[in-house]
Amino acid sequence: MQYVLVSACLLGKPVRYDGRAVPNDHAVLAGWLAAGQVVSVCPEVAGGMPIPRPPAEIEPGATAASVLAGRARVVAVSGDDVTQPFVNGAHEALAAARKHGIRVAVLKEGSPSCGSGYVYDGRFAGVKQPGVGVTAQLLTDAGVRVFSEHQWAEAQACLARLQAQADGAPTSSPVRRDPASPRDPDCSSPEAGNGI
Repeated sequence: MQYVLVSACLLGKPVRYDGRAVPNDHAVLAGWLAAGQVVSVCPEVAGGMPIPRPPAEIEPGATAASVLAGRARVVAVSGDDVTQPFVNGAHEALAAARKHGIRVAVLKEGSPSCGSGYVYDGRFAGVKQPGVGVTAQLLTDAGVRVFSEHQWAEAQACLARLQAQADGAPTSSPVRRDPASPRDPDCSSPEAGNGI
């Protein structure tokens, strides 16, 4: 059975910076939960951040990759440097993925930890920019396919393809791609899932 890493806030756990959850009732998630395939993670809490906590963003002009390389910071709205808890939490999420052989994750879009398509620009003005969060970057670097909560069908297609590969079934038919998403869900590509 293929396990999936899912942001705890999407599972109804009140772990967001504001102490709230953003539960998601998508049928794909419900199926994974019923099958016992979900591994819950909140990287920020795993990294030692409290609930609630001040909002944080990757500093202006920087990327998650530069944060992981030690060349940029994650900063709270208060101005405090919260880089280390974000990096620690990313490594905790990766450890959970490795423990369970996870190759697919569905994480909360826009989060400085979990965003996979966009993050905020570091100025705390609500401005979105293309990019990924620290955890999403580390997981991607390790070969985990990261999707947002707006990509359940693609995540399911990816997971099904990985399960078919694990079962030894032929996977010559292409996975259907959601044209609204920029991600290629072909999980057989070398960069998708081989790092774990």
